[in-house]
Amino acid sequence: MKERIPEPVKRIVHIGSRGYGRLTARTRMLPSFLICGGQRCGRTSLYRALAAHPAVLKAVLHKGVHYFDVGYHRGPRWYRAHFPTQRQADRIAERYGVRPQTFESSPYYMYHPHAVGRIARDLPDVRLVVLVRDPVERAYSQHAHEVARGFETERSFIRALALEPARLRGVPERMAADPYHYSFAHQHHAYRARGEYAPYLEHLASHVDAARIHVMDSGLFFTEPERAYDRVLDFLGLPRTPYPVFERHNARPRAAAMDPVVREDLAAHYAPFDARLAAWLGGPPSWA
Repeated sequence: MKERIPEPVKRIVHIGSRGYGRLTARTRMLPSFLICGGQRCGRTSLYRALAAHPAVLKAVLHKGVHYFDVGYHRGPRWYRAHFPTQRQADRIAERYGVRPQTFESSPYYMYHPHAVGRIARDLPDVRLVVLVRDPVERAYSQHAHEVARGFETERSFIRALALEPARLRGVPERMAADPYHYSFAHQHHAYRARGEYAPYLEHLASHVDAARIHVMDSGLFFTEPERAYDRVLDFLGLPRTPYPVFERHNARPRAAAMDPVVREDLAAHYAPFDARLAAWLGGPPSWA
């Protein structure tokens, strides 16, 4: 069995690696694509599948750097320190005859009001990959995830949904006025809001050409992963290679099924947003 590295040791290694990365920032790649959302939509599974591609180099420390949302004050050298060196890219290009790409995956980019503007300014040619999932199930999954991580103290999903408006009251306005304003509730407790995909996608498209945004229905990825994966490779301009092992990551068991009344209420709430989402998917979403 592989020995697990203690968290304090990991933190020391990461600090040292970032320090070295800053010193060598000019020699490092910048991402050509980002997985920027949504939360609890199969992002980890897609990240690992893409990271297994021979012409793809992932971020060197974390799959999610969270630079354009909550880490922008750290500056571009800090961000660049997270990526492979150009020398590594040159070796890949020589071996496979394909220009390699690097990427990271930070789901809050899709939702943070200033992230996409920063991305468009700093990475003008970047491509964005967005995953969407049945928003009812997504909200329930996010709540379980936040409880498990200790970021949510309200263990009742119904109660957490009821608290959401009060927790977020005035927050969008404060974030709009102050680009560096941070809201824990906005990042971790927006269960209902996060599944309203269409407005977020429209906001992305107001800064990045829609041709550089690929929206994947997670239902297709879970049932036909090869087909969904090929579409992503084609979008990124990457050659098709033997498929990696497709797995489900971060799935959390449920203590109980969702209350049917809550499910019905959420489904009705999301219906108009799902109708707008169809234009991005080329047809109705898999859960409709």
